[in-house]
Amino acid sequence: MVRVPAAVTALATALVTTLVAALRRVRTSPRALTRARRARRRTQPVTELGRQPHPFTRALGLMTVVLLGAWLGLLIVGNVRVPVGPMNTTMTLRPSVTGGTKINVSPLGALELNSHVAPVRLDVNVDQLDPDRAQALVDHPERLSGLEDEVARDVGHGTLDLAVRSCVAVVSGATALGLAVYRRPRRAMAAGGLALALLTASGATAAATWNPESVLEPKFSGLLSSAPSLVGDARSIVSEFDVYQEELARLVTNVTKLYDVTSTLPTYEPDPTTIRVLHVSDIHLNPASWKIIASLVKQYEINVIVDSGDTMDHGTSAENGFLDPIADLGAPYVWVRGNHDSLVTQRYLERMKNVHVLDDGRALSIAGLRFAGIGDPQFTPDRTAVPGAAATQELAGARLASALRDQRAAGTPVDIAIAHEPSAARETDGEVPLVLAGHLHHEEMEVMKRGTRLRIEGSTGGSGLRAIEGKYPDPIQASILYLDRDSRRLQAWDEIKLGGLGLTTAEVSRHLPEENRP
Repeated sequence: MVRVPAAVTALATALVTTLVAALRRVRTSPRALTRARRARRRTQPVTELGRQPHPFTRALGLMTVVLLGAWLGLLIVGNVRVPVGPMNTTMTLRPSVTGGTKINVSPLGALELNSHVAPVRLDVNVDQLDPDRAQALVDHPERLSGLEDEVARDVGHGTLDLAVRSCVAVVSGATALGLAVYRRPRRAMAAGGLALALLTASGATAAATWNPESVLEPKFSGLLSSAPSLVGDARSIVSEFDVYQEELARLVTNVTKLYDVTSTLPTYEPDPTTIRVLHVSDIHLNPASWKIIASLVKQYEINVIVDSGDTMDHGTSAENGFLDPIADLGAPYVWVRGNHDSLVTQRYLERMKNVHVLDDGRALSIAGLRFAGIGDPQFTPDRTAVPGAAATQELAGARLASALRDQRAAGTPVDIAIAHEPSAARETDGEVPLVLAGHLHHEEMEVMKRGTRLRIEGSTGGSGLRAIEGKYPDPIQASILYLDRDSRRLQAWDEIKLGGLGLTTAEVSRHLPEENRP
């Protein structure tokens, strides 16, 4: 039997009591009118008709009873405990507007999957790791080959058990509450039947919109250090087509490893066939950014870092010392100038051995990829609007596009172009597979008309010192881009979002290009 917290029970009891009293008042008011009418008949010959409740009021009252009763039923008896591989889990159905599946891996965080669209959400809580089953997997690695079938079988049985128990829970809850409110078996049975019909319709909607490929694009929230192991690497993103069983088994295996090592998280093993690019932008003098970037480089074994500008705030020589940690980040640093970066900033970075400054369409081959970029043609540290700014950005983008065509004609096509302003980056459409930009302080990804994919990064500095200007601080954002080492095309990307100033949340979302989805 599932234990329900005392506070929840007290609240539910209070709600039921209030509802029962209110509905009884509505239901018994005609009786009071009838008694008054009978008393008046003794003194006057004219009969007055008592007012009956409006049909809409009745329907609203019945629906309230059904929903509240179904919710109480699910809350009290709607959980099932299911062993999934080496883990003991609890499955629960919860009312929801968007649906989906949420997997809680305490204390590491949670994975959210867009598995279906329905007014119910499936919650799976990983309660504990069974030491005997986990040790058996560690001692006999050959059993991992059959884990995917075992996991799929366990989840199937658990889902069926949950569906049956949920039906019993919602019907029992709605019927019991209907009987308490109306005191009529017919009304109570109607409430139970309506609850069953609603749950059946929700289940049918979930089945019709079921998306097993959602396990390929999870959204992780929790400890950032756990993200690489839970979300997984980009290994065989395109080639593994048996999506549901294999990816679900991989998730179970990774969670098993995490619990097995407890405080020491497993080492992230990147796929050797992918090149990993860390895209950052708009740091705006936030010193915390360097520690975050260094941590991501280490966790994800980044091959190259791309900074699409606005590293500084005013571009003065006094700020140059802020850039010194770049030398110790552990990966080559490709940089283009933003509108808050001056030529003084650019010359300082050009003297650093680990930094590759791109401007005027200059192209370089770094970590197996060929990059080309152009600096922002404007320098506006005071954020003033310059007349003709849009035309200036388009002209800079046209110069970059011309340089890309020259590189292709020379037999050295560029894989990734970089510009600070998205308006300049858009001018490269059709000339390069992928172009990176920043400036807007929020993330976007789109495929433009001629096939070039535009990636706009958010602020890796949480908009710097400006984070305290608004009511809520901007999040710290970055992304990991996975590119195939042979074709040098984007295979997947992870969006990383950390809570801004004073917050401690972390989210990692996996995404796949449309052409790479099984």
